[in-house]
Amino acid sequence: MTRHSFRNGHIATPGRVLHQASIDVVDGRIVAIDDTADQPDAVDLHGGWLMPGFIDTQVNGGGGVLFNDHPTVEGIAAIGAAHHQYGTTAFLPTLISDTPDMIARALDVTDAAIAAGVPGVVGAHIEGPVLSVARKGIHDATRFRTLDDEMMALLTRPRRGRVMVTLAPEMVPLDRIAALHAAGVIVSLGHTDADQPTATAAFAAGATGVTHLYNAMSSLGHRAPGVVGAALDDQRVWCGVIVDGFHVSDVALRIAMRARPLDRFMLVTDAMPCVGAAHKDFVLHGVPIHVEGGRCVGPDGTLAGSDLDMAGAVRQSVARLGLSPAQAGAMAATSPAAFLGLSGERGTLSVGRRADWVRLDATLHAVATTIGGEALA
Repeated sequence: MTRHSFRNGHIATPGRVLHQASIDVVDGRIVAIDDTADQPDAVDLHGGWLMPGFIDTQVNGGGGVLFNDHPTVEGIAAIGAAHHQYGTTAFLPTLISDTPDMIARALDVTDAAIAAGVPGVVGAHIEGPVLSVARKGIHDATRFRTLDDEMMALLTRPRRGRVMVTLAPEMVPLDRIAALHAAGVIVSLGHTDADQPTATAAFAAGATGVTHLYNAMSSLGHRAPGVVGAALDDQRVWCGVIVDGFHVSDVALRIAMRARPLDRFMLVTDAMPCVGAAHKDFVLHGVPIHVEGGRCVGPDGTLAGSDLDMAGAVRQSVARLGLSPAQAGAMAATSPAAFLGLSGERGTLSVGRRADWVRLDATLHAVATTIGGEALA
């Protein structure tokens, strides 16, 4: 057993923030937590925070690596390493709309990365290519296709980790959404111009998430509620939100969070290769993307993912939305764990969960990340 002690700060446990604590770890799992810091070398948090490790369901890249360009175990490991330094202890490498062959490769290599023990990888997110041209964002519409039998077989094949798919419900028969859900695929609505009844029907059929709420979807109107209205009206589905000051108005996010349970929102980065990289600009499907001041844009000004990390998303949520650090931390860890069906493994600092946590300073910048009880170099 290894004991980790912390003092002079804030330790975010379920339902209670401790000011000091000792956490006992055996075989990478938490076996006990008490509100003492009895080791003489207890870590002084200096007013900072210890939070459950962040879980990011939308990671396109990091460390100069784009998953679409490097669908390899080494590529996933490099992306993970770039995000670990910002407190992310679990993530879904995300493939932006691509060919069936590339989707197959992405899923296979994610399986291989999990088998190889790459820290933090828990599955893959296939964003597209069954999307709406009208709401394509930065995606390459020439790669869009229908959800045919070939794609269904590819997505529903048994995998080592979670498989998340973002699709436009107006492009998919409801029985196919139901079949994906029945096969264990996590279906999220995004890049969609669907009306509210279509989105609501998709939720009833088994879709359980919304990919980057507000962005690339039909908006909320007083007579046409759109996908945004359907999501805010449904108290069950999880909504990913990009809190970076560029993707969504602070006012719109605050209104959304007053409309439905806070624990059904989860912070996502939609991170591109620029996160954790010295050189920021990159190329996506042949399109040059310029990154400046934390904003990623294509030549026509279209937003192209983000230069956001999870610790930054937590800071922005506190500063922009008025959330407490504990609330923002739960949106970065507890909510995505529940969305992925991993609450029994991750997402809280509690007995029985993996010993995954992030230590942040008083300004909520990540200082150290621990996965399975082992501090990362």
